[in-house]
Amino acid sequence: MNMFANIPTVTKNLLIINVLAYLATVVLATIGIDLNGLGGLYFFLASKFHLFQFVTYQFLHGSLTHLFFNMFALWMFGCVIEREWGARKFLFFYITCGIFAGVCQELVQFVDYYLFVAGRVPGASVVDVFKSLSDNAAFLNHSLTIGASGAVYAILLAFGMTFPNERIFIFPLPIPVKAKWFIAFYVVVELFSVMSSYDDGVAHIAHLGGMLSGFLLIRYWREHPDNYFNQNGTRQFFDWWSKDNMRKSTWRNNFTTTSGFSGQTRTDGTSNNDMEYNARKKARQEEIDRILDKIRISGYDSLSKDEKKRLFEASRDR
Repeated sequence: MNMFANIPTVTKNLLIINVLAYLATVVLATIGIDLNGLGGLYFFLASKFHLFQFVTYQFLHGSLTHLFFNMFALWMFGCVIEREWGARKFLFFYITCGIFAGVCQELVQFVDYYLFVAGRVPGASVVDVFKSLSDNAAFLNHSLTIGASGAVYAILLAFGMTFPNERIFIFPLPIPVKAKWFIAFYVVVELFSVMSSYDDGVAHIAHLGGMLSGFLLIRYWREHPDNYFNQNGTRQFFDWWSKDNMRKSTWRNNFTTTSGFSGQTRTDGTSNNDMEYNARKKARQEEIDRILDKIRISGYDSLSKDEKKRLFEASRDR
């Protein structure tokens, strides 16, 4: 119980939701209700397809083994990434990569159907394929995608990119392997599986799609450290979800650039209300806020030498 209590909030709740969803699937099946069939991701031209399935399919699993391995990987790597990034960023990353993985799976399915139709109707256009598939919407219901694998593979990639030289053990190898090689191995395996296996019941494209979206997101965040979560976009959407703003305010207060003069007369005889002094103080605080945001997004190591110096001076003057 103590170990479970130490799991970060988002990772813990994702584990709980996935386990409860699997139990619900088993229980409801006894009374003839197919939860996987309701929430799984169908091909977008199938009669049973709904947009919400891009989210719900991520929490459904076809077997206890399927559930176990996904949840084990989520627990093992998700705890580390959530602590490194924070709850909002981690949840956004997880859900977004899961959705993108589903989109990739849909696109590949469409290409498969297109090749199937084009092979039987020479010269068939994309419009012709759409019409043919739409006319057979009920038949397309046989294709169903479920599982958290796309999002979990994105978390694996995030771990490898965030801690590339961290050593981890891979059974049955007797020696630890650096995370970057561990992730590279998984990418190669999935690429090989896509090329060599067909209809093996595993959504390899969703795995690769999750990793691709994770890679693109992380690259974007690293190149735009001040333009995503700590501005007015995605951050506002998740503000209701946690008390992170309170924690962040406490953190920033520890690095305040004020020196206890508030409302008093400074020793040089000028007033604290002096516009130039207040402007300088505000600029310093905004600079520290920007540096703290950058740490939260990309980690302390992403700071330049000058930024680290400014942060040190601010903490020394508090």
